[in-house]
Amino acid sequence: MAALVEDGRAGQVYELTGPRLLSFGDVAAELSEATGREVRFTPVTVEEYRKVLAGAGLPGEFADLFTMILDGRNAHLSDGVRRALGRAPRDFAGFARDAAATGVWNT
Repeated sequence: MAALVEDGRAGQVYELTGPRLLSFGDVAAELSEATGREVRFTPVTVEEYRKVLAGAGLPGEFADLFTMILDGRNAHLSDGVRRALGRAPRDFAGFARDAAATGVWNT
């Protein structure tokens, strides 16, 4: 919140990451552990994704964003959470456990 209201923050960029890099497969494994149910990540090609987008009436250019996420160019950790909030970022495993405990993902 401080990043939104404190003086001297205008023009700052806060790249927000957790404390460790995770692949989509890693996230699926963390969610599986937290929920007690199997969660799988199934990779698709960019062309397969373009077809899904077209079927949903969305522009195929969205697949270009998909490519930027998966090609590794953004695979880095940052200090944005610490600079914005004054605390270390929370690990995804803890978030997943806490969210699962609320029942939000129960069917």
